[in-house]
Parts: sequence; structure tokens; C-alpha cells
Amino acid sequence: MVGGALQIAGLLVGGIGMIGTFAVTGMPQWRVSAFIENNIIVFETIWEGLWMHCIRQANIRMQCKVYDSMLALSTDLQASRGLMCAGSVLSFLAFMVAIIGMKCTRCAQSNRQAKGCIILTAGLLFILSGVIELIPVCWVANTIISDFYNPVVNVAQKRELGEALYLGWVAAFCLIAAGAIFCCFCRCCEETRSYGYSAPTLYPTLSQHLHRKTESSYSKSQYV
Repeated sequence: MVGGALQIAGLLVGGIGMIGTFAVTGMPQWRVSAFIENNIIVFETIWEGLWMHCIRQANIRMQCKVYDSMLALSTDLQASRGLMCAGSVLSFLAFMVAIIGMKCTRCAQSNRQAKGCIILTAGLLFILSGVIELIPVCWVANTIISDFYNPVVNVAQKRELGEALYLGWVAAFCLIAAGAIFCCFCRCCEETRSYGYSAPTLYPTLSQHLHRKTESSYSKSQYV
């Protein structure tokens, strides 16, 4: 009962992380315009994402345009595209593998060892997808912070951390947490299985010892 609840909790946390990864990949709020010093154009907000940049004017309308060329992007955004796509695919694959390895599913239900291997694979995939997602999010955040405090960079070109980065950290944490839950569940199952296998071996040894002792006592009495 506890194992099934633990699996469901890991699946829910992993599903939240997977959906968050998809959302972060498509959101344009990776870089947000910073209103500092002489930049007083506060009615216009600029968003820069992995696939497009948007301009939002006074919370009334928003215009977005897809990047004309990938080569025009900075190095961190170019690498973030591939890493986020890889993280999205791995998180979806981990989610599907976790569903197959659940106790409530009928696939490979007769083989518990196969179920444990499937769950362990899902946990490792969740952890890998979370780590892959952390790389671009932290990279872009580091670039934004470095440019913000760099006096050489023009004030109009400075950006702040967008909502997508915060959501990316939360999604990566959920993926890693889901992977840890599945790995711990698989470890606990292995320990329980080992205890279950080792315990019965003690009883035949004890019974054989008692049987030999009684036989020896009977032989001595008969001898007398």
C-alpha cells in the first residue's frame, strides 16, 4: 500500500515537472527588459525567449515575432534550445516508462524484477532530464546577471530574470525529486526482497540442528 502511494506521488511530481518543462521551453519570458537609470519607457515590456521575442505595450496588446535566424541568437540561447528540447523528450520518456512500471498497470505484472528495473530506469531518466534542464536555465540566468552588473553593457540592452527561469528551476526540482522517489522505491523493494529471501534459510538450519540433536540423544539412550 505504501509502495503504491509512493509510486503515485512520484508520478504526479514527475508529471508536474514534465508539464513545467514543456511550458518553459515555449515561454518567451526568459529575458525581461530592465527599467533602470534612464530607461523610463515603462509602458513597453520586452520579452526574449528561445524561439521568439515579444513586445507588450501597457498590458493592452502584445506582438511576438519568431527569430529570423538561429545564428543571430547568443550562444547561451542557442545551446538552451537543444538542451531544453532534449530535457522535454527525456521527461516525457521517463513519464511513460514510469507508467509502464507502476504496480497498477498490467504490463509486465507477472515479473516483479522487471517492474523494478523499469521503475529504476524511469527514476534515472527523470534525474537526467532535471539535470539537463538545470544547465540552460542556470546558464542563461548567469549571463543575465553578468550583463546586468557589467558597466560596459548598454543600459537599454540589460535584462532581468524572467518568469520562465523561475519556472524552470521549479520544474527541474520536480523532475529530480520524482527520480529520487522512484530510485528510493526500487532500493527499498530490493532490500525487502533480500530480507524475504534470506529469512527462510535460517529455519531449515535450525530444524536440522535440532533433528540431529534428538537423533543423537535417541542413539545414546538406545545404546544404554
